Amino acid sequence: MSLTRSAEATASRTADSRWLELLARAGFIGYGIVHLLFAWLALQIAFGTSSDDGDQSGALRTLSAQPLGKFLVIAVAVGLLAMAIWQALEAAVGHRAERGKERVMERLASAGRTIVYLYFAWTAFKVFKDASSNSADQQEALTGKLMTSSGGRWLVGLAGLVVAAIGIGLVIYGARKKFEKHLKTGEMSPKTRQLARRLGMAGYIAKGVAYGIAGLLVIVAAVTYDPEKARGLDAALHTLQEQSYGTILLTLVALGIAAFGVYCFLQSRYRKV
Repeated sequence: MSLTRSAEATASRTADSRWLELLARAGFIGYGIVHLLFAWLALQIAFGTSSDDGDQSGALRTLSAQPLGKFLVIAVAVGLLAMAIWQALEAAVGHRAERGKERVMERLASAGRTIVYLYFAWTAFKVFKDASSNSADQQEALTGKLMTSSGGRWLVGLAGLVVAAIGIGLVIYGARKKFEKHLKTGEMSPKTRQLARRLGMAGYIAKGVAYGIAGLLVIVAAVTYDPEKARGLDAALHTLQEQSYGTILLTLVALGIAAFGVYCFLQSRYRKV
C-alpha cells in the first residue's frame, strides 16, 4: 500500500513539473500547426489539387519540406511526447477535482489522449527519419493482412466501430462545449472566451465528422472484404469530396479543422496543465 502511495506521489510530482508543463504547452503549438497543415491538405482535396496524404502524416511531411522543416518536425515530436507523458500521468493520478464516475471517465479520456499523442509523436519521428511509405498505404496493408487471418475481419470491423465511436464522441464533446472545463476561463477576457468556445465547437465537430467517416469506411472494408476502403482520414476526406455538394462539405470540414488548429494555440496559453 505504501509502495502504491509512493508511486502516486512520484507521478504527482512529475505531473507538476514546470519543465513538463512548458513542453506540453509547446506541444499544443505544434499540434495546432499540424492541424492547420492538415486543413490545408483537406482544402486541396476539396478542390482536386492534392498530391499528398490528407491526414496528419501528410501534414507533417508538408512541414518537413519547408525551410528548417526537419527541426520543426522533431520539435513537434518532442512536444507531443511531453503531452503524452502529461496525459498518461493524468490517467494514472490526475483529475482529482472530479469525483466518482466523472473522474473515472476523465481518466479514461486522458488514457485515450495518451495513445493519440504517442501515435502522432511516433508519426513525426518517422517523418523526421524520412520514412518513405505513407500512412494510408500502411493502414491498407495492415487491414489486408488482418483480413487474411482468423477472425481478422471481426477485428477490423471492431476497430472501425471504435474509430466511428470516437468520431461521434468528438462531435458530442464539441457540441456540448465540454472542452471548456479544461480551460482557465477565469483568466480569459469575454471576447477570448467566446472565441475559444466557437473555435473549440467547430474544431471538435469537424474532427468528429472526419473520424466518423473514417470509422464507417473501415467497417465497410471489413464487411465487403475490401482493404482499399480502409485508408484512414485520407479516404474519409476523399469520400466526403465525392458526395453531392462534396466540395462545400469538405471545405467546411477543412475550416473546422483549421479552427481546431487555432484553438490549440489558445490551449497552449489557457489549458489547465
